[in-house]
Amino acid sequence: MATISAKVREAATSLKILTESGIVRFYGPVTLAGLAKALVTWGTSPAGGFKTMALRNPDGVAIIDELGSLTFRELHTRTNRLARALRARGVKEGEGVAVMCRNHRGFIEASIAISKLGADVLYLNTAFAGPQLADVIEREDPQVVVYDEEFAELLSKVDIENRVIGWTDGEPGEDTIEGLIEAADSESDLDPPKKSGRTIILTSGTTGTPKGAPRPQGGLPAAVSLLSRMPLRSGWTCHVAAPLFHTWGFAHYQFAMLLGSTLVLTRKFDPENALKLLQEHDCESFVVIPVMLQRIMALPEETLDKYPLPKLKVVASSGSALPGDLPTRWMDRFGDNLYSIYGSTEIAWASIADPTDLREAPGSAGKLPLATIVKIFDEEGKELPVGKSGRIFVGNDLQIEGYTGGGGKEMIDGLMSSGDVGRFDEDGRLYVEGRDDEMIVSGGENVFPKEVEDCLASHEGVVEVACIGVDDDDYGKRLRAFVVRESESLSESDLKNWVKENLARYKVPRDIVFLEELPRNATGKVLKRELADHE
Repeated sequence: MATISAKVREAATSLKILTESGIVRFYGPVTLAGLAKALVTWGTSPAGGFKTMALRNPDGVAIIDELGSLTFRELHTRTNRLARALRARGVKEGEGVAVMCRNHRGFIEASIAISKLGADVLYLNTAFAGPQLADVIEREDPQVVVYDEEFAELLSKVDIENRVIGWTDGEPGEDTIEGLIEAADSESDLDPPKKSGRTIILTSGTTGTPKGAPRPQGGLPAAVSLLSRMPLRSGWTCHVAAPLFHTWGFAHYQFAMLLGSTLVLTRKFDPENALKLLQEHDCESFVVIPVMLQRIMALPEETLDKYPLPKLKVVASSGSALPGDLPTRWMDRFGDNLYSIYGSTEIAWASIADPTDLREAPGSAGKLPLATIVKIFDEEGKELPVGKSGRIFVGNDLQIEGYTGGGGKEMIDGLMSSGDVGRFDEDGRLYVEGRDDEMIVSGGENVFPKEVEDCLASHEGVVEVACIGVDDDDYGKRLRAFVVRESESLSESDLKNWVKENLARYKVPRDIVFLEELPRNATGKVLKRELADHE
């Protein structure tokens, strides 16, 4: 009975969230019948979701990018034409299509068209090096690649003959998305595939070749989970600056087919241009990775003063933790609109820190969204009590079943390892203390680099920081910190004293190396394997 009651309460909470967000609303009988037919026919795939938007709000603006704007009706008819063109090029249900595009309409249109064919879509990281790209292509074996022309040379060494250009700065030819759309013989609806295609997002690859992680179709449960902790609303204009090819940017592409969001896209991130776009389009939401907020807050005061952004209600950050006092500085200037999401490609989101969490408990990963389970286990798989640190395991409707190349994350009682170590506090907030494979033992003491990174990042003279463990003849391992500083007047001894004043003495880095910038991938994560080569 208790289980039934819990399910009833969860269903009632879900309905309330969907109603408040504007996803559930009144429609006339004709529109409602069309929506029902579309969902029965196409399901909750992008093909079905964006078809419903063409019925619900045909003249609403779906995309604004450097080429202009597209309505939901235009997006639907154009992707019908593109799907027919791709099918004529041999793309069949169940086959793979690789997409290597930056944030623009081509990414969205290719994704929807591929979904309409029931093909699998593989998203390639736009910052891939040649060897990584070759390894992934060989493993996943896509039949077609859709790519931005700037990546032509990189892809010239990859064995895929069937190619489509997603973006060109020149005139669109017959091998471009625009050319294929123009040449297609019909814009009418296609017959739905027997089975929806898979969406394969690659892991960050910070420690080797990226793994393919097939994402389940999120649908309403995924939306309800996120919306329970983040107040996104139907019809908002959203600037997605985070890469669409990775989990966080991709999530907001999917939410657009539920919320009817207008997606403002630009191919490359520039901090002042991002503020201009937010102001010009009256954006209510902004999707970022933390390094983007760092770059914005590093702009001169007179530049920041030009963009007060009173209409911005949600700044959704994910990909890594927000460093130091960045959350407070952002909210002191732009208002309490910042939300930090903890998760990974494999588990999606596990916890969300809202503005209250970020002010009251700096450094926490916030609280759990609806229908999410997080437990802390020790090395033997025993659940640990509040306050005790251990391995973080997550359960939700969004976790992957395994990697495309085989294998997967460790599972305990249906919960998946996040790969991190952390703990809960008495208020139900989760604290992530570091990667479980990054902990070092120095002189018999356990040290997590993240704790020291957070401490150093809180120093006013530190722009960004990363710490790694390196071999040491006397202590086994020692901590080395890599710091980007505001001024050369900040010395190694200054920072060592700062850590000594705030943490245990054995956590003071033995070495501090000053760099002009930290090496990062396209999703903003620090490439620690490259730092290991620095002395």
